[in-house]
Amino acid sequence: MKTEVYSLRLSPGLKADLQRVARRRKIPVSKVLETAAREWLERNAVSLEDDEEQKRLHAKVRKFFGRITGDNPRRSEMVSQLVLESLEKKYGRRRSR
Repeated sequence: MKTEVYSLRLSPGLKADLQRVARRRKIPVSKVLETAAREWLERNAVSLEDDEEQKRLHAKVRKFFGRITGDNPRRSEMVSQLVLESLEKKYGRRRSR
C-alpha cells in the first residue's frame, strides 16, 4: 500500500510528456514516475561492494573517534578545555603555542 507523498516541480514540457505517455499506456502518471524512479535507482544504486568499502573505511577511522563523558552538566560548554585535559593526560604536558 502506498502511503508516502512526494511533491516536485516540473517544466511544462516534461509534465505534458509524462501525461502523454501515461495516457497512451493507460496508466496513471504516478505509475510512470514510479517506474522511472525505480529504473534510475537500479542504474545508480550503491553496490554491495561499495557498502563493504564503506564498512572497511569506517572500521579504519573508528579508532580516531572519541567522546567526552562525565557528570558535568556544562561539558558541552567546556569541550575545548576538556579535550585539552584529555590529551594532556594521554600524551603528557601541553606544548606551548
